Amino acid sequence: MEVMRETGLIRWWKWFKRLTATFFVLTALVIVFLAAFLLYLRSQPLPVAEVMETTTIYDADQQVIDTLYKGENRIYVPLDNIPEELIQATIAIEDRRFYSHFGFDFRRIARAVYVDLKHMDLVQGASTITQQLARNLYLTLEKTWERKVKEALLTVQLEMHYSKDQILEKYLNEIYYGHAAYGAQAAAKTYFDKDVSELNLAEASLLAGIPKGPKYYSPFLNFDAAKQRQKIVLEAMVREGYITESDMTAALNQPIELKPAREAEPEVTAPYFRDYIIYLAEEKYGIDRDLITHGGLKIYTTLDADMQKKAEEVVDKYLPDNRNLQAALIAVDPRTGHIKAMVGGRDYQESQYNRVFARRQPGSSFKPFLYLAAVENGFSPLTEMKSEPTVFTYGPNDEKTYVPHNFGNQYPHDFITLSEAIARSDNIYAVKTHMFLGEEKLLETARRLGIQSEMQPVPSLALGTFSVSPYEMARAYTTLANLGEKVEPVAITKIVDRRGNVLAEEESVFSRVAEKAPVFVLNQMMQGIFEPGGTGHRVRHLLERPAAAKTGTTDYDAWMSGFTPHLVATVWVGYDEGKKLNPVEDATLAAPIWAEFMEQALTETPPALFSVPDGVSAVYVDPESGKLATEDCPKPKLMYFISGTEPSAYCDIHLPQSDPQKEEPTTSPDNPGSFWDRMKDWWIP
Repeated sequence: MEVMRETGLIRWWKWFKRLTATFFVLTALVIVFLAAFLLYLRSQPLPVAEVMETTTIYDADQQVIDTLYKGENRIYVPLDNIPEELIQATIAIEDRRFYSHFGFDFRRIARAVYVDLKHMDLVQGASTITQQLARNLYLTLEKTWERKVKEALLTVQLEMHYSKDQILEKYLNEIYYGHAAYGAQAAAKTYFDKDVSELNLAEASLLAGIPKGPKYYSPFLNFDAAKQRQKIVLEAMVREGYITESDMTAALNQPIELKPAREAEPEVTAPYFRDYIIYLAEEKYGIDRDLITHGGLKIYTTLDADMQKKAEEVVDKYLPDNRNLQAALIAVDPRTGHIKAMVGGRDYQESQYNRVFARRQPGSSFKPFLYLAAVENGFSPLTEMKSEPTVFTYGPNDEKTYVPHNFGNQYPHDFITLSEAIARSDNIYAVKTHMFLGEEKLLETARRLGIQSEMQPVPSLALGTFSVSPYEMARAYTTLANLGEKVEPVAITKIVDRRGNVLAEEESVFSRVAEKAPVFVLNQMMQGIFEPGGTGHRVRHLLERPAAAKTGTTDYDAWMSGFTPHLVATVWVGYDEGKKLNPVEDATLAAPIWAEFMEQALTETPPALFSVPDGVSAVYVDPESGKLATEDCPKPKLMYFISGTEPSAYCDIHLPQSDPQKEEPTTSPDNPGSFWDRMKDWWIP
């Protein structure tokens, strides 16, 4: 039998069919594998990216006080807020086929591979916008094949999870533009002091060229290189049809007005207040510290930038340069409880310790709380006690003694009124009042008004020997300014996260802790410190409006707390290390700081009187007799009393005097007068 042999052509054809079948099977397998892999990637969530955004703190007028960021200054803005010029410039120079590829530009990849193989190194990249975003969000900048593979996978995931516009928005908010500016908004603010939405073509094209080399193309560091890069960007925009040649020429010739570059960190408005805001956000509202420092929050506060500036200037004016004397100032609007100004020390750069919250002895500035308790318990402005050296005994069996002294050991050695005791800051009168009311009464009253520091009901409490903070004093004096309504000081009105969710919101809450009438009577007496003989008279010339206040001085601390109907302020002056105050140079500074600040802070506010509440009577009193003044009293004084406690008797010291200018009598032994004169004398004795 003859065996049929296959020809070469037949064998080749069979081999080709098997090869083709194998190819299609392998291709199908690859397609299935790729489809399954893509579906797997699509089902997997992207890694959590820690995108650091700048937190912004605003004052009461929504002007920026400060920005907080941890290495990356970034303010996220939606794509709709980014001008078309910057979007087009970025696409033209970074990834001109961005909207047509699926994350990879294979033409650029082929060219990059050729160059890399030619040099046997990774010397050229072909990263698209999506690839750059993947690298910036999730990877490092090292040039390794492992990182390239991870970048490719993440790029595919980004393209599957987000639209092109979403990717572009994330990219323009993520990319680094130099000088700690991340994202287009921070860059626009850094270089041009503008919102990104306000950029023109010249500025946008200059900005788009920076990410390729933020140090080399920074207009702050190398303006010529930045302009050369701008030209390349504009030429790319012309090639892509975004702009015309004339547009490019106009943009190149348009002057660039850069924000002045600062060698050092800019000064922060109200740094002590800023630190307090961060503390409140974390401790009171429970917001994580990392979210505060780089979570893109918007924190709206109560600070009045003009008042803050005046407060800082006044403190700087009065504190001497050659000593380490410190000061603290806090100002509150009593109508809302909003903190309007806060100075925690003379120099934040030297010391970040906020003395507004430091506890020091308030001295006589604590006495108004005692005298409110006195008025509430039957005292009137005319209640008298004798001021003279006195030894007070106290304790369960009167086994303890307390011997207070008046300032300079000066005593009237006579009876003085409550009104005089406040004006002169008489210590003997204060301790006598304290002991008369019972030591617990002052403690209870101070707590009602807002003093929370630890205190003991001992005789010396009347003279402010237990430490409190300027913050507490301002809170308590705000209660007095509000005629007995306490309001907790408010510093933050609202905190909003980057998505617009409200994380915290604060409203003023008032609670009545004292009746209006006794508080008003006290407030009127506190105005007496500015009268001749009062402890605040030396600064009266600095004030052009009614104000109630009280000074306080110890060996180590000088205070002034007071208010008008529109503003409350507390000032403390002293040394951190417990050094004694110089009684002439140091102890006298709190009053002028307080008075000058109050007047300057309220320059735009017309002077206002304290409104008289129901239950108060106003009468003119003769200061010498303490009784109702008559037309013959030389110096009548308008005083206020709780209705029913005002004096009822008229002055009997200043009696009518015969006027030597009156005519002489018409009759006398030498001049008997007319018949009718004599008749009048007869009938009218």
